[in-house]
This record gives sequence, structure tokens and C-alpha cells, in this order.
Amino acid sequence: MTQLAADLLSVSQTGLAVGFIVFLRVGAAMAVLPAFGERSIPMRVRLGLALAFTVIVAPVLFDRIAPLALPEAPKLPLLGAEVAAGLCLGLALRLFILALQTAGSIAAQSTSLSQILGGGGVEPQPAFAHIMVISGLALLVMTGLHVRVAEALIGSYDVLPPGLFPSPSIVADWGSGQVARAFALAFTLSAPFVIASFLYNLTLGVINKAMPQLMVAFVGAPAITAGGLILLFLSLPVLLGFWRDQVELFLASPFGSAG
Repeated sequence: MTQLAADLLSVSQTGLAVGFIVFLRVGAAMAVLPAFGERSIPMRVRLGLALAFTVIVAPVLFDRIAPLALPEAPKLPLLGAEVAAGLCLGLALRLFILALQTAGSIAAQSTSLSQILGGGGVEPQPAFAHIMVISGLALLVMTGLHVRVAEALIGSYDVLPPGLFPSPSIVADWGSGQVARAFALAFTLSAPFVIASFLYNLTLGVINKAMPQLMVAFVGAPAITAGGLILLFLSLPVLLGFWRDQVELFLASPFGSAG
């Protein structure tokens, strides 16, 4: 009985150590993940989500991480490496939210609605951006974001082995590529509004040239406001579907370009 109790204690200590190591990466990622890491979510809820994802990820990686849980394994480099790996994944996903915010700001500026509708979120942003972000987050959660995130966290250990710091040069190249991808996505999502704004201003210029005495600003302001809202209503489902496909494509291979 004494030997059995000692074996159970050893296994439980190893399990707790493995869970703590996994929690470092999961907790760092959860701090900045879309939907799960929003500042509007209470801290206790975010902590509970981090623990829940740890319970999901830890059993899959127990054999791989168990050697790092031994007493003689270095602890300080391990802590920093796991936190850095989690932040890499979380911040890369957060860039997709930045793409929605940027697209909403561009669309609001193009349709002259950035100042009329003001901001409605935790961060100052036009209502266009707020609508796009909230709708995008709801769409991600409804289409299984938690499953994709768990898969990405498990897969991250293949590219970023536990206990090893990511190569700074590789992470820099991969990160700059993700930033460029996010801004390209933002401009793609805002393209319908930019094109509509260009045609609108071109039409106003032609009308003003033909009828200088007409106050085209008073005539055109209601038109661009209504047109921007109608265009948002018609195009947002398509734009969010395209954005969701990009997020799922990234989650399928988050570190593909870093390998």
C-alpha cells in the first residue's frame, strides 16, 4: 500500500507539472485570442477557459512534456519559451480582428460615416468596425472556434517544441508575413466601400461640373449615408464568410510559413 501510494503521488505530481507547463502556453494564447481573450470578458471567465483548454491539450501531449516536468529539467528557460510560443499563436489570430477593425475604419471613412456614428466598443472605433468585429466574433464562435483553437494549440508543439525558444529570425519573418496578410485582408474587405465611394464622388464631380449652382453636398450627403448602410447590409454576410474562410485556413496550418 505504501508503494502504491508513493507511485500515485509521483504520477499526480508529474501530471500537475505537465498541466502547468501546458497552461503556460495555453494561458498566454488565451490572453489575446479572439472571442475568448476579449477585454469585455471577465477575468475569471478567461481563466476558466484557459484551464478548460489545458485539460483538453495536456493529455494529448503528456508523453512529450513529461520529461520536462522532471526536477532536474531547467525551469526558467521553459517558462519563457512556452509563454513566447503561446503569444505567437494568439497574436497571429488577433491580427484577423485587427483586419476587421481596419476594414471597418476604411469603409466608414469612405462612406463619410466615421464621425456620424461614433464608436461603440471598448476601443474607440467607428460603428462600422464595431459591427464587423462583433459579427465576425459571433460567426467564429458559432462555427467551432474552440475546436480549431484546440487543434492549433496541439499542433503548435510540432513546430515550436516545448522548452525551446523560437528562432527570432524565423518568428520575425513569419510575423511580418502575418501582418502583411492582415492588412491585405483589411483592404480586400473594404474594397466594395472604397469602390462605391469613388463612383459616388466621381458622379458628384460630374454633376457639379454640369450644374455649378446646385449644392451637390446637400444632395449627396443623404445618398452616401443611405448607400453605405445598404451596402453594409448587402455585403457583410459575403465579406464575413470570406474572412472566416481565411481564419480557418490559417488555423489549419498556423505556422506553415514559419517551418
